[in-house]
Formats: sequence, structure tokens, C-alpha cells
Amino acid sequence: MRLSAAAPIFENRYDAGRQLAEKLAEYSNKSVVVLGIPNGGIAVALSVALALNADLDLVISRKIPLPLSPEGGFGSVTDDGTIIYNEEVVKTAGLSQQQINYQVSQVRSDIRNRSLLYHRDKPPLAIAGRTVIIVDDGLASGYTMRAAVESLRHRKPEKIIAAVPVGPEHVVKELEAVADRVVTCAVSSAPRFYVADYYRYWHEITDSEVLHCLKEWRMRRYGPKIELPERNQKPELSR
Repeated sequence: MRLSAAAPIFENRYDAGRQLAEKLAEYSNKSVVVLGIPNGGIAVALSVALALNADLDLVISRKIPLPLSPEGGFGSVTDDGTIIYNEEVVKTAGLSQQQINYQVSQVRSDIRNRSLLYHRDKPPLAIAGRTVIIVDDGLASGYTMRAAVESLRHRKPEKIIAAVPVGPEHVVKELEAVADRVVTCAVSSAPRFYVADYYRYWHEITDSEVLHCLKEWRMRRYGPKIELPERNQKPELSR
């Protein structure tokens, strides 16, 4: 689907995951690992993994924020130390090496803390020789997803698929040069793009909700069934 203007097409991230899973139906019941990018991507990834009967895990990839302007970024760092920079932004912002190093060190510290919280002592899933589907809740600059793809190449999967509900058309095309395949529900040609504009219900995913999603996948896969929020409902977590 190609969109020229922003409009809600997903009720919430769980609904986005269901719709995205339909685009990935050919991978159902195959040797597939779904890796969600926290925080927002894990809710989408949960629905995808359950629909495909696939393994679920995380790949932590975080934006490197611009000094004094944290909403903007100049690259991304992943949990294995992979770093990619947006050289154009680095040059335009006139960042010194000292500023770059400081921002990267801050993000690395955040990633270490998140990794300990999310994984504890559990080793990452083995992905060598398997198809990996990296899921996020949308693309902005695309650098977080690109860093995740580059990071996972080191673990020698058979194929890496980048899957997102929505993203800007030009960013999707750039990502196609990095991943083996890019799957979307919709691409946007709107002059200004904000992922949240395409969701009817949008909220920041907390660390507790990330952990809840991982627990829910284990319960849905190996234990009692739990219904995910319906399309017309806001997601509510059990406490």
C-alpha cells in the first residue's frame, strides 16, 4: 500500500503485527527467528512471532542522539557494539570526535543496562543458518534497523528480512540495499513522516511491557492461551 498522506491504518502495535504477519505468511512454521527491536518493536514482533509460530527474541539497537537535540539522531549502536553513523548529519551538525565518543558511550551504557534487564543470564537465540525477521514499529531515518541488520550479519543467518508496518518510501528503498528483503504493510510518500501518525492508539512502550511481551510469547507458545488486544481496544497489561 502506498500512502501520500498520513492517516491511522493500525489500531495499535499488536494490530500492526497481525497485519504485518499476513505479509510474512510464507514463513509460517519454518525455521524462522523473529527479533523485535525494543522498545516499540517488541509489541509488533510478538504478534508476528505468534502468527508464524516462530521463535522470538530481541536485538537491541538504539539511536545515537544529537547533543542538545535528543529527538534527532546521527546513527545507531547495537548490543554487539556495531555502530553506524549518518555522516551527513555528523557533518551538518559539526560534531567533534569528543562529542561523538561521549554520545556513543552514553548509548552503550543504556544498551548494557537494557540487555541485563531483558536477557538476564539467558544467551541469545542461535540464528546461524536460519531466516531472521527483524521487526520494528516503523522506520524513521532507518538507521536503527540498518544497524540491527549489520549486527546480525556477524551471526551468519541464512537470510535477513527487515519487516515494519510502515516507513517513508525513500528509506524503505535505502534499506532494500542492506537487508535481503524488506516487508512492509505500507510505504509513505508524505513530505513529513512520523510513525505515530499511522497508529490510532500510540504510547511509549515501557521496559515492563517489553518483559510482559516476552513472557506472553512464552505463555502463548508453551502454556495457556492469552488473547491479545482486539483491533478496537487499547492494549492493557496484566499486572
